[in-house]
Amino acid sequence: MARFKALALIPALALTAGALSACGEEGGTAAGGVQLVASGKVTTCTHLPYQPFQVKQGDKIVGFDVDLVDLVGKKLGVEQSIVDIAFENIESGESMNSGQCDLAAAGMTITDKRKEKFDFSDPYFEATQALLVKTGSPIKDLSNVAGKKIGVQSATTGADYAKEKAAGAEIVTFDDLALLEQAVKNGTIDAGVNDNGVLYDFAKTNPDTTVVTEFKTNEFYGIGVKKGNSALLGQINEVLKASAADGSYAQIYQKWFGKAPTWQPGSPTAG
Repeated sequence: MARFKALALIPALALTAGALSACGEEGGTAAGGVQLVASGKVTTCTHLPYQPFQVKQGDKIVGFDVDLVDLVGKKLGVEQSIVDIAFENIESGESMNSGQCDLAAAGMTITDKRKEKFDFSDPYFEATQALLVKTGSPIKDLSNVAGKKIGVQSATTGADYAKEKAAGAEIVTFDDLALLEQAVKNGTIDAGVNDNGVLYDFAKTNPDTTVVTEFKTNEFYGIGVKKGNSALLGQINEVLKASAADGSYAQIYQKWFGKAPTWQPGSPTAG
């Protein structure tokens, strides 16, 4: 279900790869010798919605990931442009290999399988899996869920986790996070598994749902780039390191999560 939408963003203007070609735009070079697929902008592939990391509000795309990549754009001396596509095309590396985008920022967990297809930045967000249910549900974890419907998002680590741990359950796969969350809220599934940050954000504004548990999976998000694109990768990693040192990471985290971060780029990832 690849979705290609023209979405306005300040300062990021969202255009599809097709629109870029139609306009006759050619690649360019940014600060640090970074080669870009479109002149004057760093193009980000993501998959909407994944609130609060990236979500459309009115005619803008906003979120935690958006603000971080804006810092990358500032370092490169360009603005950010965002392309909304199917997550499968991001996870496969196809979006970067085909020149649709320079990087992928989609609340994406760093895994060995994905590292085979594209390169990851240093970790920028600590995540773990969690379980969303309707408030008052007897389900408290993934034990004894045989015969229950457990929702997951396609091509995610949460889907892999539920398939492994939810013995006897019917796994229901959704194309995006919003569909999964609404299915829990509407009672068409019994529970949903996804990353803790997005599920807590949903439950905060939907009190008829609640996150009942987290599963310690030691997961971290990374920004993806085409294999071998060391120039862009180096610039991204410098931005992440600097954002932790100068307080801008903590400021962005506070903005989107309402609290100070307990982990920042450069902190240990083992444990």
